[in-house]
Amino acid sequence: MVHLHDEPNFIAQRKKLTPVEGFSLVGIDFLTSSKGELYEIERHTTYQDALRAKKSRNRPEEYLILYKDAQGEFCYR
Repeated sequence: MVHLHDEPNFIAQRKKLTPVEGFSLVGIDFLTSSKGELYEIERHTTYQDALRAKKSRNRPEEYLILYKDAQGEFCYR
C-alpha cells in the first residue's frame, strides 16, 4: 500500500506550496479527489507560530507544516 504522502501528485503539491522562507500551514481536502488536494491556509515566519496555528485547529492531524530545511530539501510535519 502506498502512503498518501508518497504519491507523486501529493509530492508535487507539497513542493508547489512550500515557501522559500518560513513555514506554510496547509490542509488536505479529500473532497476534491480521492487522493486529496493540498491548500494553503497561512504562512508563518517561525516554526513555533506555524505549530501553534496547527494545534489550534479542531483536527490538527489533518494539517501539515511545509518548509525547506537548511539543505534546501522540501520537508513537512
